[in-house]
Amino acid sequence: MTSLDRPDRLASRPRRLLGRAALALAALALSGAALAQSTATAPIRVVAAENFYGDVAKQLGGAHVAVTSILSNPDQDPHLFEASPKTARDLHNAALVVYNGADYDPWMDKLLAASKNDKRVVIVAADLVGKKAGDNPHLWYDPRTMPAVAQKIVDELDRADAAHKAEYDANLAKFLGTLKPVDDKIEALKAKYQGVPVTATEPVAGYLCDAIGLTMKNARFQLSVMNDTEPAASDIAAFEQDLRGKRVRVFIYNAQAVTKLTERMLGLAKQSGVPSVSVTETEPAGKNYQQWMSTQVDALAQALGKP
Repeated sequence: MTSLDRPDRLASRPRRLLGRAALALAALALSGAALAQSTATAPIRVVAAENFYGDVAKQLGGAHVAVTSILSNPDQDPHLFEASPKTARDLHNAALVVYNGADYDPWMDKLLAASKNDKRVVIVAADLVGKKAGDNPHLWYDPRTMPAVAQKIVDELDRADAAHKAEYDANLAKFLGTLKPVDDKIEALKAKYQGVPVTATEPVAGYLCDAIGLTMKNARFQLSVMNDTEPAASDIAAFEQDLRGKRVRVFIYNAQAVTKLTERMLGLAKQSGVPSVSVTETEPAGKNYQQWMSTQVDALAQALGKP
């Protein structure tokens, strides 16, 4: 999910993205690229809108898939992504596409609609977990999401490449097994901290906090920041009072989409002695999805445990 205050971060996103997407689609119209077919020597082409879905697809498909992740820079605000001709070409040539949905990556809908391909399979995480536009779109922080996505990916790989079905199924079992330690940590935190109040600049880790049973405060403030609208003065005041009065145990902030207002709240949390936890919207380099989630759960646990 920049260290700059960008007042147009989400509000103007559709207009700017569609402008670049139009250029991408124009370039695609000139390209005669055909859908990549899975053969004994050619891996199945997979395109993931977000790198954590791409990482999981790679863990499941192994050497039999070639994965391209569109959003992969943890230092870049993902909401500011602008589609390019390469993005359009990658999607057109993909046999399998995975993206988040719930209006987190609306440019995907536009690009896919303009690049018809009957042989391409599309997996939308939001559809698998019953989420839609208007819901919290940070679905990968929900412990239920990735198992559902992984199962669907393997179902499609089994169907497309039955010769390696046993390998895909074994990879799925291994992947789900590696999620269990994270789930166990969440359950342990729930047993200890359920009902404890916390707050955040954006609802990035909202599903994780729900799974632990934490009481999330200042929801209106978070939605305003996420949608790049100025929070109401009363919401800002309530947030500040929670920090100054230490009415919350932990302050969670999106380190990937920073504004002057969120920086101010971070400074106030430090000044007031409220432990802070940074979260990101993009999987960092050098870690897989399980390691990334485990690290962030550990950081939250450490902050909750501070007196």
